[in-house]
Amino acid sequence: MPRGEPLRVLHEGFVPGRFAIDAYGRGGFRFADMSHRGSILALPSGVHAWAPEDGAVLTPADFDAVVAERADIDVLLLGTGVDPRPVDDAVRWVLREAGIGLDVMATGAAARTYNIMLGENRRVAAALLAVG
Repeated sequence: MPRGEPLRVLHEGFVPGRFAIDAYGRGGFRFADMSHRGSILALPSGVHAWAPEDGAVLTPADFDAVVAERADIDVLLLGTGVDPRPVDDAVRWVLREAGIGLDVMATGAAARTYNIMLGENRRVAAALLAVG
C-alpha cells in the first residue's frame, strides 16, 4: 500500500464503502485491496461478511440487511455458487415487498454484473455465495 494512504480495515466482517469485486474463488473474494474468506453482501453501506445458515436453503432472514437498505437498492444480484439455483418463493416475496428486484445467477456472473452496474452508478447490491 502506498505511503500516506489510509489502511482499510475490515471490522467485524464489514468494510464501509462501495467496492468492485476484484476476484472470486477459492472460497472467498478480493475487494478493497483485501481478501475475505466466505460469502459476502455488497450493499450501498459497504461489504459485509455474509453467512447464511445453510447456503443450499436461503431464507428471508438471510436478506434482512438487504431489506434494511432498500431505499438505496433497485436490484439485488444473487450469486448462488457455481451454478444458478432456485430461490424459495418466501425470499422472492420479501424482496418484492421491499421494492427490490432479484436476479439469480452463478456467483461469477453475479460478481461481473455487479461490477458493471456499479460502474454505471446503478442502485445495485449483490449477495454472493463463495465458490471453491
